[in-house]
Formats: sequence, C-alpha cells, structure tokens
Amino acid sequence: MASRVPIWWDEAHEVLLNDELLGPVVKEHGPAGISSREDLFQTLVRSIVGQQISVTAADAIWGRLCAHLGEVTPHHVLATDQPSIASCGVTRPKASYIYGLAEDAERLMDQPWNTMSDSEIQKHLVSFRGIGPWTAEMMLMFHFLRQDIFSLGDIGLIRGTQRLVPDAETKEQVGEIAERWRPYRTAAAWYLWRILDPVPVEY
Repeated sequence: MASRVPIWWDEAHEVLLNDELLGPVVKEHGPAGISSREDLFQTLVRSIVGQQISVTAADAIWGRLCAHLGEVTPHHVLATDQPSIASCGVTRPKASYIYGLAEDAERLMDQPWNTMSDSEIQKHLVSFRGIGPWTAEMMLMFHFLRQDIFSLGDIGLIRGTQRLVPDAETKEQVGEIAERWRPYRTAAAWYLWRILDPVPVEY
C-alpha cells in the first residue's frame, strides 16, 4: 500500500532545522519524515499491538498476526477468533479490543474525517474499547497526519525532550518546552523519537 506524506512536512522541517534546541537533531536525521498508510483499521490494530511493549516485540507480534490473518481487515479478524489472535502473542485484553474494533468497524471508520477537528477525532476514537488518549494521538499523527500533535502520555517524547533540556523534570515542563515547536509539534515529536531510536516507528 502506498504511503502518503503530509503537505506541511517540508515547511516543518525547515522551521525545526533552525530551532536552537532541535535543529542539530533535525540536521542529523535529515528531511525524511512521517507518512500514512491510509488504512485506519490496520493502523489502529498495529498501535494496539504496540501498546506498552518495545518496538522490537511489537514488530515480531505484528508479523505473526499478519501471517495469521493474511490481511489485517475487519473481515479477516471476524473470520478468526480471539484466542487465535491472542496466540500470535497479543494479550487477551488486546485480542478483545482488536475483535471489538472489527465488530464495530462501520461506526469506527465511517466518519467525515476531513471536516473534524483534532479533538473531535480524538473524542470519537476513545469511545472504543482499547483506544485511549495515547493511541488516539498516534492516529492523529500517523494516520490523519495532523501537524500539531504532541503526546505528553508518550514516555519517548518526555525522555527525548529531557535529553535536550535536562532540567525539564515534569510532563508540564516538557509541554511548556514543546510550545516552541508550534504549529509543527508532530514533526518535532518525530525528531525527538529519533534521539532515542534512530529507526522510525511505523503504524
């Protein structure tokens, strides 16, 4: 499936390249950035698989899940069962969440996304079991390519910011620092993650 890149990325890259704090990181990792696979269901399932585990573990489980399902679609999920999903390495609660999303796929995906604000999309997504604020924020970034999302619930963004500003000890202080990167906090987050892991995460 072809990936879509955000129309605002080049401008965000140029702005952040000149930022006193983040500029050296942007220069080191170059202009390539975030993209969307344009498959909301698959992106959501992948984000649920990756909740609270390492990228390496998530990639391994995702590979087994893809092999089991053939294709990660609501139809293919409903053609199997929750124990079979769990056998791929997914916890039983996560298997339940994935199955529930497949059962309610029409309500999940049939929305006027282009006219919805960031907060409206987040409110819709968190109405489904298994989707909390962090997962909704990842969807805003990695699927909808919204340009000014910064998740204070993401430990990687907290630690990345603290590498740049060691005195930022609380989430509130990190949030205050992130204000300098408006309106391109999504791109700032992308580069902050690179501080901790040069290999980009995918959803």
